Amino acid sequence: MRTVICKYFLLLTVLFFLSVISCTGQTEREKRKVISPPVAERIFFGGGFGLQFGTITNIELSPVVGIWLLPRLAVAAGPKWQYYKDPMGKTSIYGGRSFSRFMFVRDFNSLIPLGINFGLFAHAEYEALSLEHDFWTGYPTGGPRIWQHTALLGLGFSQPIGVKSSFNISFLWAITGTEYQLYDNPEIRIDFLF
Repeated sequence: MRTVICKYFLLLTVLFFLSVISCTGQTEREKRKVISPPVAERIFFGGGFGLQFGTITNIELSPVVGIWLLPRLAVAAGPKWQYYKDPMGKTSIYGGRSFSRFMFVRDFNSLIPLGINFGLFAHAEYEALSLEHDFWTGYPTGGPRIWQHTALLGLGFSQPIGVKSSFNISFLWAITGTEYQLYDNPEIRIDFLF
C-alpha cells in the first residue's frame, strides 16, 4: 500500500512541477513578444578604479562603454591605465580590455523572496597590456615595451543602486599564463555601471 501511495505522490509532484514549468514558459513567450528597447537605452557606461598606497603604490583607471545585446548578456570594452611603484622602481601600464557578462540571476528576490535584490553573473574578459620591458624583465635594454595578453574568467555579484546603475564585485581567475604575474588568483574587482 505504501508503494502505491509513494507512486501517486511522486506522480502528482512531477505533474505539479511540469505545470509550473509550462506556465513559466508561457510567460516567457509573452515577454519575448515585447519589442526590445532602442539601442540608446541598452548602452551603459562605467568602469573601475583602484588605489593602493604604501610599500607598493598602484593606481588604476579602467573606464568602459558597453551594450546589452540581450536582456541577460552584455559586452563592453575600454582602455586601462595603471601607475605601479615598488621599491625596485616605477612604471606605467596601459592597454585595453573587453568583457562579456551573462546574468544568471537578475534579481535573487524573484527566486526566493527574502528581500535580497542582488544578481549573479558570469564574467569573461580579455586584456592586452603594454609593459615596460626593462621594469618587468629586470634586463635594462632600453628596448620597446612588451605586450601581455591575459584571459580572465569568473563570477560576480551585482547590486542595483538605481534604475540603470549597479555596483558589481567580480572574482576572476587568470586562465592564460601570466608570464609577469600581474594577477593573483582570484583577482577581485569592483566596478560601477550606469
